[in-house]
Amino acid sequence: MPRPEDVYSEYRDMVQKYLFRLCRNAALAEELTQETFYQALRQWHKFEGRSNIGTWLCGIAKRLYWATLRKVEPLPLQDTAPSPQPDFVESLIRRDQAMTAHHILHALSEPYREVFTLRTFCDMSHAQIGELFHKSESWARVTYYRARQMLLLAMKEADPHD
Repeated sequence: MPRPEDVYSEYRDMVQKYLFRLCRNAALAEELTQETFYQALRQWHKFEGRSNIGTWLCGIAKRLYWATLRKVEPLPLQDTAPSPQPDFVESLIRRDQAMTAHHILHALSEPYREVFTLRTFCDMSHAQIGELFHKSESWARVTYYRARQMLLLAMKEADPHD
């Protein structure tokens, strides 16, 4: 079994990316990441190794995120500054498309939104996602595929010129 300090250095970025995709707020994602590892350290003796450590940590992070949502007001959709683009018009189009994609992704029902986020932005395997939801790897594959199809269809409907 790895040492807790090794787990932090190995999984910190993954957990923070996962939380950022859930809350879309860098400061809150950082705070929840720290709390996730604090809780994991407190519960380290309970980790039996039946699941992947990353999956276990994302489970803790998810519970903390939902607990936080019950306590606070909604947060801004995104608090990161856009990167400079050489072509102003292209920049506006990309930003508009990204916002459309974020709105559509945010509107997806659960578990589709979370499965898509875990797979796409956190690079979790289908097996890890299935484990996180206490479902099979096949369930995770099908759910991800359906989420992707819903997102693509909604994007196409949002921009009929494509």
